[in-house]
Amino acid sequence: MIDLRFSTALQMVLSVALADQDGFRCTSRTLAEGLGTNPSFIRKLLIPLTREGMLVAAIGKGGGLHLGRAAEQITLRDLYLAVMEDKKLLVGREDVAPRCRISANINGFFAEVATDAETAMLDALGRRNIADSLAELLRRDAIRMKRVTKTANAAE
Repeated sequence: MIDLRFSTALQMVLSVALADQDGFRCTSRTLAEGLGTNPSFIRKLLIPLTREGMLVAAIGKGGGLHLGRAAEQITLRDLYLAVMEDKKLLVGREDVAPRCRISANINGFFAEVATDAETAMLDALGRRNIADSLAELLRRDAIRMKRVTKTANAAE
């Protein structure tokens, strides 16, 4: 089964960052509607994000979600580790009987491969932060909007 926690949490935090930047109110309900997902899934993901100080929730009439620290200080690595907790990226089979030289040694070998892959992934995520990611998404959106406008103008 595909785990959508990280990709959903990333979209949530980027949405909150954009709302903060543009001065809009962002709530768990608006996030759920925008992501087309169950509000309970959003609330479940808010728990580790608020626990780790990435998001804060303000209660009351003007309440909503806000970044808990500067967007430059939230790496995608931080986000991944918060929502994925101790789940491993790659998991070997535990039921391998040592019937030959391969099966007798596969678990140790695979553990090294998995550790190397996870380290590389976490390093890559650590090089990106929410501020840079939001800037990249907005740059891509500006290009998309130019294409849409150009296509609309050509159709007229």
